[in-house]
Parts: sequence; structure tokens; C-alpha cells
Amino acid sequence: MNIAEILRRSSAAYPDQPAIVSGNSSTSYSQLYRRVAAMAHYMRYQLGLSAGERVAIAMENRAEYIEIMFAVWHAGLVAVPINAKLHLSEFDYILQDSEAAVCFTNQQLYKAFTHADCALVDSKITIIDVEARDYSDLVKSEQLALQPRLANDLAWLFYTSGTTGRPKGAMQSHQNLYGIIRGFLSQVKAVDCGDCIYHGAPMSHGGGYYILPYIAKGGTQLVPASGGFNVPELVDILQRHTNVSFFAAPTMVKRLIEYPGIETANFDHLATIIYGGGPMYQAILQHAHRLLGNKLVQIYGQGECPMNISVLDQHQHQTLLNDQHQQRLASVGLPYLGMQIQVVDASGNALAHGEPGEIIVSGETVMLGYWRKPEATQQSLKNGWLYTGDIGYLDEEGFLYLTDRSKDVIISGGSNIYPREVEEVLLRHPQVSEASVIGVADDEWGEIIVAYISPLGEASLSSEHLDQYCLKNMARFKRPKKYCFIDELPKNSTGKILKTQLRQHFQQTNN
Repeated sequence: MNIAEILRRSSAAYPDQPAIVSGNSSTSYSQLYRRVAAMAHYMRYQLGLSAGERVAIAMENRAEYIEIMFAVWHAGLVAVPINAKLHLSEFDYILQDSEAAVCFTNQQLYKAFTHADCALVDSKITIIDVEARDYSDLVKSEQLALQPRLANDLAWLFYTSGTTGRPKGAMQSHQNLYGIIRGFLSQVKAVDCGDCIYHGAPMSHGGGYYILPYIAKGGTQLVPASGGFNVPELVDILQRHTNVSFFAAPTMVKRLIEYPGIETANFDHLATIIYGGGPMYQAILQHAHRLLGNKLVQIYGQGECPMNISVLDQHQHQTLLNDQHQQRLASVGLPYLGMQIQVVDASGNALAHGEPGEIIVSGETVMLGYWRKPEATQQSLKNGWLYTGDIGYLDEEGFLYLTDRSKDVIISGGSNIYPREVEEVLLRHPQVSEASVIGVADDEWGEIIVAYISPLGEASLSSEHLDQYCLKNMARFKRPKKYCFIDELPKNSTGKILKTQLRQHFQQTNN
């Protein structure tokens, strides 16, 4: 049940169809399959990797990303996608925790990984620069036959941001990935040969899963030369390709529809925007619908059940925008076919419609568990149900609404950031006595990160100083946007910091 079978099948069905287009370069399905099979041979016989070993991919969106990922699966190995924006210490943790044998990366990160000051220098991980001249030699060796894998064999190790300051590897099987394909094609969008998927969102996150249904159906992967989301570049792509869809965080949709002069752009070739990963404000939704037409789909998922919990499809968007049920646009839709959703209380008892509680889900896209963390797995997977940690409710028709996140995750610009991991960095500063991080609503980013700091003794701290400190110790996108200094953080009788009071304080002092 190897997920790489979808590429082998499409190379037979659509040999001359463009599989990947990046700039002026195009790779057909037959060419891609030959490159993947040759690289798989290199991984197994020249790198000496055994079935089930982990191979990390740490780079911005590139054509090589897709061929490496499929070569990993073709060879019977496990893909470990890593966000290219992480801090070196975060890269080091994920690579060491996953026990990755190899890491494919780009030139800039290769230099950072192999610098004398980097912890990876002393590790046993082989670092390969895809921009180096000898990379092209890797796809010229003998071709390896597709390696058999079982349904529950590990295929993708997705590292979530950690609620305890350390990310956890959500284990996704070949069956999980096939389930994502079925969910997309049946509930989000049907795909025909030649349809295109534009990769403006990171392939290391949710957008990467949408590579799969398009490969399965002979679609074309459009990889922007910039490696990310760029509005003028997207507009140009839409003039040169037809039936283009893409995954976007709500902040990306906002950037698109508010870009200067965008009203004159031609969106006839835009098929669908699948959005998720954060709240979509009603004003933005209405504006996008007026500008782009009926081309929006909302999905809800998480690393433990990727992209496949609930969906608000194009028909529902169209209907809800034009009838008395517009409030349902605030929902994240109905369950995917084959997925079950319940809302339960602290004891696991199902709640009535409209009553908020923890959202639990069951279905074939739920992860196998957390990589080498049995206690965390037992806390999240109970009796066949995934306890998501998200708080919400179901209405009488089964539409799901998110109201809070019990795991305290902040979603800024579509990226998940957990306060604890930011707080741990701040607390390592010798002049910080206490630190607490909250998320505050923001029109551009969805939420921004605000840090409340209690200095140690008579220490004098500034926002500029702490900002530079954070930049040296965490990924740029995780650092606080604002710093607030107070003598003592509010606490309850047991000493727990009261973040509700911090949010109230921020609203009172910033209005």
C-alpha cells in the first residue's frame, strides 16, 4: 500500500503530462518517475538506508521537494518535512528526535547546518544540498523497484509545535495519506488530468498534503520561483495556466484581495482557494467572494488528523452567503465522509447541540500516535478517538464551530505557535523573572503574539533588547510582536498565571 504507487500509476497513465512546472522548467510524469526511482536506489544502496529509516526535507518550496518526498516513499523510507523558517536549535531537535539519517536542504541552510558552531556538525546525519552540482548525479543511477509497504507502516512524520516547549512527531501511515486523497477528491475538489495546484503555502505544512491528490489524478504541481506566496507571481501564473487551485492561510487570502490594483487582475483561471489554519473574518470572506467569485472552500484539520476533519465546500459558501443562515459561515463546516466528530465534556460524555466542549474525531486519517511518546499518545488517543484539544460545539445540523483552543495554540499567519515554547526562551534570559505569552486578535495576521514580562529585581529591560534576544533563540515568526512589562504577573491561589486577566489588561491599555 505504498503511497508512492500513485506516482507510478500516473506515470503509466499520463507519461507526457507535466507533473511539475517551476518557472520555465517542466518535468513530465515519466521523467519524474524515473528520477524518483533512481534517487530511491541511491538512498537504499549508496546511502545504505533500510526500510523505515527517516529522511528529513528542510527547504522552501522547490521542484526537488516533490521528487525527494516520493523517492523517500518509493524506497520504503519515512519523510520528515521540516519548516524551513525554524531556528537552528529547532532543526537540531527535530533531526535528533526523529533520528533522521539524511537531511535534504537548500544551499543557505546547508551552510548553516555545516557551520562549525552548529550542533549538527558532530551528528551522524548526512546533509545534502539540492543546489549543489552533484545533486543531479543522484537521479542518474539505476532505478529501484517500488518497495512494498503495509497500510499502517509509517510514511510521514509531521512535527507539531509543542505544548510543552518541544514539538511532537505525529505519525502518519500510508493509509492515512490515501485517506487524505480520498477526502480531498470527494469533499473539496474533483481533479482532472492537467488541473493545477499552486504551492504558495509551505510544502512542509498543510499545503504539502495537496501534492498527493494532484499526483494521483495527473495534475500539475506549480512551484513558484520565489518558493512562497507572492501576489504578482500568482497573478502571472494565473495568466499562463488554467484550472489553478491552491491552499492558503486566511492571511494569504487577505493579502491577495487587498493587494494594490488587484481589482483589475483576471481570475478566470482560478478554480479554488482552500483556506484553513486560522479564523477567516466575515468581511474578508465577503470581499473575497465579490472579487474572486464562488471559489472558496474552508477545511479544518490538525497535524494529528491532517486537513481532513471538516469542510465547508464551495456550494455551502455560495448558499450561506445568499440565505438566512449566514452565521454558518463562522463554522468550519460538516465532517468529511468517513469522519466522526463528537463534542464531549471533561469526562468524555457527549454534549448536546450548542454546548461547547472538547472536539474529538475518529476516522482513517487520524494519526498512529506520537513518535516515541507513548504517554502523550495515550492522552490524545482514547478508545479510537483523537482528543484534539480544540474547544467547539455542533449545531443541530451537524455544522462544527470552533470557539477556543484548550492547547493554548496561537495561530499567526497560518502558523501554529504555542505560548510555552516562546515562554521557555524568554525565561532563559538572566534578567527575566516571569514571562507569559498570549495571542491577541489582529486584522492582518489573525493573531499576534504578546509577551508579558516581569523583570528580575531592578533589571531594566527594553522591547528592542528582548526582540534581539528572541531572534537569536527562536524562529523569527515565533517571536512576540509586542512586549508588556509589569511588576508581577496575575496568578490564582495555586500560582497559575491568569492569562484571561492579561488579555483584559491588554485590551484596556491598548484601546
